[in-house]
Amino acid sequence: MRSKRRPFKYRIVVRYSEEDEGYIAVVPELRGCSAWGETEQGAIEAVKEAASVWLETAKANNIEIPVPLDREAVSGRYALRMPPELYRELAFEAKAQGLSLNQFIVHKLSRAVGSGFQGNLS
Repeated sequence: MRSKRRPFKYRIVVRYSEEDEGYIAVVPELRGCSAWGETEQGAIEAVKEAASVWLETAKANNIEIPVPLDREAVSGRYALRMPPELYRELAFEAKAQGLSLNQFIVHKLSRAVGSGFQGNLS
């Protein structure tokens, strides 16, 4: 009888590698945890196994195990320092679009990472 596998709690990033002629799957939150597969699914299964070994090794060696970012409480606040010239240009562009600077920056960041999150733009 197979043991029931616990749900995998970390994000997996998969990309095709021309050099490796296959798929590379990475768990960014677990430093150095990656695996190769001929198919996307093969890479995902392989990296889940690699992550299991990574977590067991960390636990056995009293290494701190990162909380999955998707399960970590976040405030949504981020202090950002930038050159005054950049601040001025961003503030100008935000005003030209009728947005607060915060709304404008959130909108631009969302588009840059492709999340589709638009926030409250009204």
